[in-house]
Amino acid sequence: MVKVKVCGITNMDDALAAADLRADALGFVFYKGSPRYITPDDAKDVISELPPFITTVGVFVNEKKEELEKIVNLTGIDVVQLHGDEPPEMCRLSRRVIKAIRVKSLESLDPLSGYKDTVSAFLLDTFTPEVLGGTGQIFNWDIALDAKQFGKIILAGGLTPENIEKAIRWVHPYGVDVSSGVEEGKGKKNHKKMKLFIERAKSA
Repeated sequence: MVKVKVCGITNMDDALAAADLRADALGFVFYKGSPRYITPDDAKDVISELPPFITTVGVFVNEKKEELEKIVNLTGIDVVQLHGDEPPEMCRLSRRVIKAIRVKSLESLDPLSGYKDTVSAFLLDTFTPEVLGGTGQIFNWDIALDAKQFGKIILAGGLTPENIEKAIRWVHPYGVDVSSGVEEGKGKKNHKKMKLFIERAKSA
């Protein structure tokens, strides 16, 4: 069964609802340029209330290693997701690492071979020049099929309750990642959409 990550969690209400709805992982964005940014202290408070089998993922963009490890230790994050231009050597951290790749074309996969030995999975998101993630736009899923030769793939980018079953049947990814596709405003989740998304992903 595919794993489901709900990303861009900014508050306790959404976090507990996602956990109750059987999300496998919750993502907390520690990049200050994101509308879904959460402070490490607030993330720590939310994470402390989560049930034990939920994986917590910290999203970072070109963060200094020392600051990143400090946030990880403070919050108790389980997995680090690197969403910037981090080189493979930056992926050797105290936690497992997901490396995000912004997909524009098949050539976007060229760097993946250099990360194979340092990351647990690759998250494929849609490339847009304006923003680093949470774009609400899909990319060519055939590229995701090619990416599977490099390791576990987490599919992101424009996923919604309406297209998630098609996406999973097409790509058969290890996991899927949703943020803007289940929101009712930047940083606030729509719990009905979240329920539909998780149910459909789990049954696809």
